[in-house]
Amino acid sequence: MRLSPLVDTHAHASRNPASVLRELERAFAAGLAGVVIVGIDLASSRIAVDLAGREPRARAAVGVHPHNASRWTPQVERDLRALAQRPEVVAVGECGLDYYRNLSPPVDQERAFRAQVELAQELGKPLIVHDRDAHREVLEVLSANGCASGCVLHCFSGDRVHAQRCIEHGSYLGIAGTITYPRSLALRDVVRWAPLNRLLLETDCPYLSPEPLRGRPNEPANLPLIAAAVGRIRAIEPEEVARATTVNARALFGWPPRSEGD
Repeated sequence: MRLSPLVDTHAHASRNPASVLRELERAFAAGLAGVVIVGIDLASSRIAVDLAGREPRARAAVGVHPHNASRWTPQVERDLRALAQRPEVVAVGECGLDYYRNLSPPVDQERAFRAQVELAQELGKPLIVHDRDAHREVLEVLSANGCASGCVLHCFSGDRVHAQRCIEHGSYLGIAGTITYPRSLALRDVVRWAPLNRLLLETDCPYLSPEPLRGRPNEPANLPLIAAAVGRIRAIEPEEVARATTVNARALFGWPPRSEGD
């Protein structure tokens, strides 16, 4: 399936740049206009920036994931601030709260999250937010600290009530391959209901491959399957989903630029 344009607003890179560049080429051949490569710690954030420097159709987001929040230090904050000011970087994140796995203590998660919200405010860049089993707490932090440049609730996992609160706060909802899973009834309800101008598409690769590829490593080239699923749920053409979500990506990240035929 080929749709154009499409933007994968959340992809992770392996530590093998050559392999990632091949994945990106497959994605662009499949009709993608851009891919945002997202860091989860300093090392992966540096890789994301490096890849975005090599591939003009890619951009980077730099951040410390809640799983890694216990390693947040003043030096990490200084290094992240320097990375976030690079021209290839369009967002701060992936940051947030994860009270499902709790791989870092909640107090450390909140400290790192608040610091990154403040960094995004300082630099005028949007946030990419991880929220798992922490809906109320995430919105409390965002409401207290502000999110003037916008944010996306990556791999949205809440119900319609939570979605409405996020949208009222000005957030976008990131829709991943989970939309294709049989048990994702609440998410399909959200996608059916939500304004199309508040939805973004993402693969979260190499995780969360959409059906019928579930169980295999994911990659940005699979994004058209997610666009098609959103179209079926909303009873609209996938092309409409592609156009709208690309407009949304441009509105949030200021990228990718428009091209002929958009």
